[in-house]
Amino acid sequence: MSVKFNSSYAEDFLRGNDLKGLEAQVAAAHRAVNGKSGLGSDFLGWVSLPADYDREEFSRIKAAAAKIRSDSDILIVIGIGGSYLGARAAIEFLKGPYYNSLRDGAPEIYFAGNSISGAYLSDIMELCRGKRVSVNIISKSGTTTEPAVAFRVLRRYLEEQYGEKGAAERIYCTTDKSKGTLKKLADEKGYECFVVPDDVGGRYSVLTAVGLLPIAAAGADIDRLMQGAAKAMEIYNEPDMYKNGCYIYAALRNALYRKGKSVELLVSYEPRFTMMAEWFKQLFGESEGKDGKGLFPASVTFSTDLHSMGQFIQDGSRIMFETVVAFGESDKDITIKAETDDGDGLNFLAGRTMSYVNSKAFEGTVLAHTDGGVPNFVITVDRPDEENLGELIYFFEKACAVSGYLLGVNPFDQPGVESYKKNMFALLGKPGYEERKAELEARLK
Repeated sequence: MSVKFNSSYAEDFLRGNDLKGLEAQVAAAHRAVNGKSGLGSDFLGWVSLPADYDREEFSRIKAAAAKIRSDSDILIVIGIGGSYLGARAAIEFLKGPYYNSLRDGAPEIYFAGNSISGAYLSDIMELCRGKRVSVNIISKSGTTTEPAVAFRVLRRYLEEQYGEKGAAERIYCTTDKSKGTLKKLADEKGYECFVVPDDVGGRYSVLTAVGLLPIAAAGADIDRLMQGAAKAMEIYNEPDMYKNGCYIYAALRNALYRKGKSVELLVSYEPRFTMMAEWFKQLFGESEGKDGKGLFPASVTFSTDLHSMGQFIQDGSRIMFETVVAFGESDKDITIKAETDDGDGLNFLAGRTMSYVNSKAFEGTVLAHTDGGVPNFVITVDRPDEENLGELIYFFEKACAVSGYLLGVNPFDQPGVESYKKNMFALLGKPGYEERKAELEARLK
């Protein structure tokens, strides 16, 4: 196992019966997930995806990524939520947060359609001037407001630059396999299409074409990514929760939730993990936050946030626990050198790597926070590479599904997301919302 779960720093906050009382529920959740029989079972396709993904489409994804790398200076990935977070998180995890400046033979990759900010999209358009540009639009329906607006703008830009036929060779659609506004447009215009599977929800879709095309375009090895996920699928199929780190994590976070810990703080000590934390927050927040239940997923990057949030974590209200993702090895490092005058008093670190210092910051912080009343879990990842990332993604996805079932909710729907959309459509004057518009405008006065 390259991903290891350690609960030893939380043991003082738990009693022997806390896990014992969850054994039957975890067993039932295991059967529901693996048998695809629980709440939201229509969206459990991700469970077996690492073994039964479409090999023909996978080959087309790699070919499209190679074409993008050869003919594009910039790739714009248009999507929101699960349609962009997984890809962006994986690229930064594997290539670092400065990917666009340090890329090697790959295009710069920017993400649009994840907000409705005109200033944000204008800046992306400015980056495109004088560059060879391709677009990957990711939308199951093609009508979600944020990506649809961005695609309308960028499609027009490409058609102005390359003509309608030339633009069609630079637009890649990841959408429904047979229906929807975007699929219809793609068929009419001749855009190459990849499939958003019917049985995989957006926040679980990073290992489908939704995430794989941008990840491959960035130069990552998606074969190894899927191999890591396939390994995880086998490892975390163990029904005995005491032998399954994924299930123990799901059970323990629920045990702490039942003790009043209402916030899970995902912690890392590497900036390259920051967007993975954003992906994690959507995965767990959208899966569990319903029916008045659920842990609130938050995140910090240490040691940076120890100088901003550290005080609250150490001494504030005891509402949280931490899940730390730590790396066993670093693919890049710097060794600290001795200085003659030792003016900064750091010669005691001479010969040490920054990774070593970072590891001691981690160890010191875990001990300080547990002493301060904050339980800590630690997930150790050997190296930040594709295979380990595939394993880690699957670890979190399965833990989230099991944890949702332990809460008694459907981890695969998101009814609350529709509320803001209906209000926004009404206030914008979309046909059919006239009565709602009048009501909302009266409330806003």
